[in-house]
Amino acid sequence: MIPSPQQLNTLLEQLQSQLQAIAADESGSTDAVELDQSMVGRLSRMDAIQHQEMAKAQRRRAETRLLRVKRCLQLYTTNDEAFGACADCLEPIPWSRLSALPDAELCVPCLNERNET
Repeated sequence: MIPSPQQLNTLLEQLQSQLQAIAADESGSTDAVELDQSMVGRLSRMDAIQHQEMAKAQRRRAETRLLRVKRCLQLYTTNDEAFGACADCLEPIPWSRLSALPDAELCVPCLNERNET
């Protein structure tokens, strides 16, 4: 089953909202870690620094994926035939893949082919 462009656009818009929330990092999880030893023990600081680095990595991944989602939404708004199609073989990407990963740019066979080289 091939999704309608509107269904795929809705999934992309939902994903965009989620990624924008992660990229905004309103939780403060990437803020500087307090290094005052009288307030926090050494292991607690190490744990806080590790959590901070993980939050930063998650934020970078979200920002990168957000760019990909925005490209897909741009294809939708310009009625580009590439919307929902594999960037390599130009065949429609199966709905099962797009429903799981709306910003997928490659079908699974083309992705596997790229990973083998």
